[in-house]
Amino acid sequence: MTRLHASLLVFVAAAAVSTAAQRPPRATIYEGARLIDGSGGAAIDNSAFVVADGRFTQVARRGELPAPTDVAHVDLSGKTVMPALVDAHAHLGYRKGTTFSADNFTRENILDQLNHFAYWGVSGVLSTGTDIGDLIFQIRNASNAPASLGPFVRTAWRGIAPPDAGPFPPMRAAPFDVATEAAARADVRELAARKVDFVKIWVDDRNGTLPKLSPAIYQAIIDEAHKNGIRVIAHVVTLADVKDLLRADIDGFAHLFRDREADGEVIALLKARPQVFFMLTLWAPRLAAATERPAWLDDPALRESASADQIRQFGEPFAGRTAQSVATAREEWTNLQKNVVALGRNGVKLVLGTDVGGNTGGPLFGWTEHLELENMVAAGMTPAAAIAASTRGSADALHLTQLGTIAAGKRADFIVLNGNPLADITNSRKISEIYQRGVELDRAALRAGWARR
Repeated sequence: MTRLHASLLVFVAAAAVSTAAQRPPRATIYEGARLIDGSGGAAIDNSAFVVADGRFTQVARRGELPAPTDVAHVDLSGKTVMPALVDAHAHLGYRKGTTFSADNFTRENILDQLNHFAYWGVSGVLSTGTDIGDLIFQIRNASNAPASLGPFVRTAWRGIAPPDAGPFPPMRAAPFDVATEAAARADVRELAARKVDFVKIWVDDRNGTLPKLSPAIYQAIIDEAHKNGIRVIAHVVTLADVKDLLRADIDGFAHLFRDREADGEVIALLKARPQVFFMLTLWAPRLAAATERPAWLDDPALRESASADQIRQFGEPFAGRTAQSVATAREEWTNLQKNVVALGRNGVKLVLGTDVGGNTGGPLFGWTEHLELENMVAAGMTPAAAIAASTRGSADALHLTQLGTIAAGKRADFIVLNGNPLADITNSRKISEIYQRGVELDRAALRAGWARR
């Protein structure tokens, strides 16, 4: 079996890999695993699937596939296989070690973050509106190359916000500042010229401390973006703003509203716009509601990719918390739980988004996505629904048609697990192997590189 050597980083040409290994068989059949295909349906026990030329070609039960010629066999009995994850809400470039700064926005650092994603089985990521300069487009284009290995990258480049508002520092300087409809339309045209994957807007006054993007301006942004064939996503936290943005023809939301429970009006608006999706970003709200240091900080697996200093720094804010000090956050978390259930029951598209790399998202690229699966289940989703939202759902939202499910024609990016996440969603973190384009990632080499720092 060919293994992608991690020291080559991401986006390495397949030809470069093949010089370090013998040519693999034309196809490989993987047999015996419990297969979660990402569709949300029942798992296939004792499955068999064939990978050839970096893609899935056949999927069935063991013994039901005609054996291809020139085929290698891999026995995965006792394992569980699921598709690679896709994170629809991240902020690349700012986090490095325990620092959080625009000075970290370098090629080397972003590629390292993408390696962390790959290590934990994340094969697609959207950088949501805080990118600097042209670097992200170079990385995105490299990720799209036919022979590339590593996560697909999508970008909203620079989002749009009122002057001195939008994201908190150190990311605040990245978005366009707009105060008029004409300026907003001009900024959208510049984004269109750069061929961004989304336009990102901030509609949030941060509890009355910052100006909020006005309806007149965001209506102009949405109108201009749609004229240029670009979808618009909104950072939003309140039910009222969600309703107004739905009436303005928004395409998706970078967060789920948490100030109050969903009502019949918002459900009706969403049913009229069935393609609208919510990136759940439950990570930060659930942490904000906690009074104790999370138990997963002591999971030995976390130490495979996170430093002792990062783990220590992450745990510090929980010291001294009380039920009273997190009362507002607990109310918001309760609202989120109710809204996940209500929207899911009504068929609203809910997808994986973590906000990792941002102000509240922390530095644990790749690991955070697995914690978000746990958060989805804690909010009322079944494990199967959470996995489907984090694979097929988020891939569909980003139009990453090669990813999302284990099905014929899809790119063979998948995770081999030592446990069953349908029985316990935390088993998604018990990773045995990661495959990209049917090539096993050399996770040991990545760990060795991180350990030398």
